[in-house]
Formats: sequence, structure tokens, C-alpha cells
Amino acid sequence: MAVNDENLMRSPQEFTPYKQRLGEEYMNELQSKHFRGILLSWKQRLMEEVTRTVHHMQDEAANFPDPSDRASQEEEFTLALRARDRERKLIGKINECLRTLDNGDYGYCEACGAEIGIKRLEARPTATLCIDCKTLDEIKERQQS
Repeated sequence: MAVNDENLMRSPQEFTPYKQRLGEEYMNELQSKHFRGILLSWKQRLMEEVTRTVHHMQDEAANFPDPSDRASQEEEFTLALRARDRERKLIGKINECLRTLDNGDYGYCEACGAEIGIKRLEARPTATLCIDCKTLDEIKERQQS
């Protein structure tokens, strides 16, 4: 499988950055539409990769007589399935973001209610914390480990 799984986990890069106008209301209809497009495009890419993986595994499935060949194939399939499981979880996050977009909560920090920011959301459309709360969260996490 020649696809780079790490690129799929990142947000899609094929969008034009949103140009915010002076005095523009945060998360207005245009911004919501912009992020809905980003999220739906990302989800579609992930779903296409799931389909490709299933077809690849069906096409490549063979019962090799050589134990080394069989082990190599099983390892390849295991890695592909692990990547698809991470993507399944990411699709769940994307779906949750689409729900928060529908009810008007997208783009606001879950911890403090502040605006997450357009540039941060374009970099990570599934962000649920503002940069300050995310930084505090990471500091707490490091202290506990």
C-alpha cells in the first residue's frame, strides 16, 4: 500500500485559507460553510482509504506456503488495519465536529468557551480546546506521567 497513512491523519491541505474581514462575526455562516467543507472533504478522503484497504486486502489475500511470506502479509495487513482503526476514530471526531457545527458550538473551546480561532481550526479542524487550554492540558498530562 503506497498511501502515506500519516498524511491522511492530518487535515486536508486542498483548501483555500479563510480570509477573515475586519469586524466580521466569529463563526458566521461563511466560516461555518468553510469548515463544513474542510471536514466533509477530510472525511471523504478517509472513507475512500478504508475502501481501498478493504479491496487491497481482498485482492492480496493469499495462503502462502512459505511461513515467512505468510507472516509478512499478516504484518502488512495488521499495520493497515491499525491505521484504519485510527482513522475510524478520527472519522468519529469529524462527525462530532459536524454535529457541533449544526448546533452552533463549533469553534469554541470546550473548557473555557473562548474562540478557538480560524487559523488553529484550519490547522486542526477537530480542535476542541483553545491554545491556552490545550497548553495547560498538555502540561498536566506531562506532570502525571
